[in-house]
Amino acid sequence: MKAIVCSKYGPPEVLQLMDIDTPSPNDDEILIKIHAASLNAGDLVMLKGKSVIIRLMNGLRKPKYKILGDDIAGTVEAVGRNVKNFQPGDEVFGISNFGAFAEFVCVPEENFFEWSAIKPANISFEEAATIPMAASTALKGLRDKGQIQSGQSVLINGASGGVGTFAVQIAKSFGANVTGVCSTSKMDIVRSIGADHVIDYTQEDFTKSGKQYDLILDVAAYRSIFNYKRALSPKGIYVCIGGSMGRWIQAMLLGPLISIRGSKKLGSGGVAQPNHQDFLYLKDLLEAGKVVPVIDRSYPLSEIVEAFHYFEEGHARGKVVITVE
Repeated sequence: MKAIVCSKYGPPEVLQLMDIDTPSPNDDEILIKIHAASLNAGDLVMLKGKSVIIRLMNGLRKPKYKILGDDIAGTVEAVGRNVKNFQPGDEVFGISNFGAFAEFVCVPEENFFEWSAIKPANISFEEAATIPMAASTALKGLRDKGQIQSGQSVLINGASGGVGTFAVQIAKSFGANVTGVCSTSKMDIVRSIGADHVIDYTQEDFTKSGKQYDLILDVAAYRSIFNYKRALSPKGIYVCIGGSMGRWIQAMLLGPLISIRGSKKLGSGGVAQPNHQDFLYLKDLLEAGKVVPVIDRSYPLSEIVEAFHYFEEGHARGKVVITVE
C-alpha cells in the first residue's frame, strides 16, 4: 500500500510517499481501507516533535509511529476472528490513533469502537473525515466543560477553523445565541453556518466591548485569561480548548485558582476523550442536518506536504482534508 512515512522529526518536507506492506488484522483488530483523512493541530506537533512530551511519547530521536494522522473515514476491509462490532463493508469514521495517512490502517476493535461510528449516509467520506477530533473536541468543550444551556449567550473565539465551525453549529443545536469571532475575510463563512453575531477581531476586542457572555469557548487563546474573565457574565464559564500552549497552560493552572474567588468559572477543556456515545450524538446531528462539515481544501495523499504547509499558515476556513485513492 501507499503511505506517508515520517522517519524523522522536522518540517513537512521530511514526509515521504512510500510503498509499504499492507497490514493484516490480528484476532482483535479491524483493517480499514481509508478513503479520506483530515489534518489536526496535533498532527503538526507530532511531525515537528518540538515538545518534550511528544518526544517522550513518540521517541526521543525519531518517531516511533512513522505514519501520522488520527482522523479517518473509510470502509472496513477485513476483521479478526474475535471482532464483534464491525464487519467487512461497514462505512465508518473515527480516530485511528496514528496511521491515517495511508491507504489502509489496522486498529484494535476495543479502542476504535469507542472512538468511531457508522458513517451517516447523507455525507461523503471527505466530510466524515473532518469530524472525529474537531467535532468531539467542540462537543466536549461546550456540553461537558461549558455546561451549555438553551438560551445562553455563547461566544466562540476562533469560530472559522476546524473546531470553531463545528462549535458554532453544535452550540446552535443546543439553542444558544452564538457569537463567532474571526478575521474579516472569514466572517461570511461563520454567518453561513448559523452564528447570530460575528465579531471581526481585527476591528474589535470583544473583551473590552462591555458585553458579557454566559459561556466563552476559546479555540484561539491569544489573550490573557484575565481578559476573558472580564467578558464573562456573573456566573459565566470560560473553557480553553485551543490556541498557544502558553495560554492553554495558563488556563489549566490559573483558571481553577481564579474560579475559587468568585462565581465565574475558568479553565481548560483538557485533552478531549471522546467515546462511542459522543460519536453517536454527532452522527444524529449530521443526519438531521444540524451540523454540516466545512471543508476548506482537499489534497490527494501525494500532496500532503503542500497540505501541511497550507494548514500551518492558520488561514483555513474549516478543515483541510486528505483524500486517499
